Amino acid sequence: MAIRVCRRRTDHGAERMQRQQVLAGATLVALLLLVGLAVTWTGKGDSNSAVRADGANAQAGASAVYETLEVATAAGPKAFKVEVARTPEQQAKGLMFRTALDDDHGMLFPHPEPRELTMWMRNTYIPLDMLFIRADGTIHRIEERTEPLSEKVIGSQGDVSAVLELAGGASARLGIKPGDKVRHSLFTK
Repeated sequence: MAIRVCRRRTDHGAERMQRQQVLAGATLVALLLLVGLAVTWTGKGDSNSAVRADGANAQAGASAVYETLEVATAAGPKAFKVEVARTPEQQAKGLMFRTALDDDHGMLFPHPEPRELTMWMRNTYIPLDMLFIRADGTIHRIEERTEPLSEKVIGSQGDVSAVLELAGGASARLGIKPGDKVRHSLFTK
């Protein structure tokens, strides 16, 4: 009889362990679902979650303020609607987490003093063209089709006062080259 009691206790312990494992698994699944819901819920009002009416997922959001910027190319002027990243927070976030960017949209990163500027593609899902611009609006250099999600540092290779990010390949498609002039209120005439 004593053996039977010990066996029951052993079986009971195994059953209890099995129930704890099932409960732990269910708790993990519930936690993952809650995290997923929280991310989805907080993203609804976030500027990175808005979907444009034309179906392109540019994710700029209703709160984005666009300014007109023009690049004078050999083939004629090319106009863009750009978000201007003026604050350190806006510059740190940039175009991170976006999944699309139209050829006529971009983001401008101005800096108060000309200097060597560096960028990277951390948390950026789409390839970008980075146009490094001097204080007078001249495009100093272009880094085309940067690698998404890369932490490689991309430098201006000279003193510039702004970086314009466009959709990857837009510079080539639109005929934008180093030496072209950018027209925007941030650049001296």
